[in-house]
Amino acid sequence: MPTAVITGANSGIGHAFAKLLVSEEYTVIAADISTNGPINDLGCEIHELDVTSPSSISTFKAALSRRPIDLLLNIAGVMPPTQKDNLSTITLETLEKTFAVNTFGPLLLTQYMLPYLLLAKEPKVAVMSSRMGSISDNSSGGQYAYRASKSAVNSVFKSLSVDLREKSVAVVLLHPGIVKTNMTGALGDLGSQAVEPEQAAKELWAVLKEKRLEDSGKWWHRNGEELPW
Repeated sequence: MPTAVITGANSGIGHAFAKLLVSEEYTVIAADISTNGPINDLGCEIHELDVTSPSSISTFKAALSRRPIDLLLNIAGVMPPTQKDNLSTITLETLEKTFAVNTFGPLLLTQYMLPYLLLAKEPKVAVMSSRMGSISDNSSGGQYAYRASKSAVNSVFKSLSVDLREKSVAVVLLHPGIVKTNMTGALGDLGSQAVEPEQAAKELWAVLKEKRLEDSGKWWHRNGEELPW
């Protein structure tokens, strides 16, 4: 069976994705900063992982015992409350925390997991971005830390797609749309377009599983639309 590593698996899209891939008969390695909660109901291997900590990532890598990883799903993410992420309130602390989780973490985890990805036949790395990271699509401003962290992770994973192409590792960037999660709960009314994590994961998986090396470095909405940078 193919093996998938999924971060942020204790809630939201990460948990829904892990549950889906278990049902698809993947060997799922579910990871989160906390292993207390819904992650224990997945019926798969679970690990504590802080993607902002190189020592935690190193410990996680060692625990996997050099096994082939077919799919690495970087889903863990944070969104500061809008009242702390505007021009009047933004602080260096908020910027650093947001970038640590949303940008630096996925890059460092991918770096550490690369030897195991290269053991797989057709390895694939994906990251959960956000349309809010699109520079050309920004018409509302604000949310400086979150927007910038997602723009930055787009840049990082575009570079990864170039560097890993010759190693035959496909790199896929994903946008889930508006999803009802703990992270977005503080935003208030999400509108009629908001979906449950299970629907987002199902539609994202339909997109992700079809992507191959020739699609590497592109950014996709869960509806299959390619998004502008």
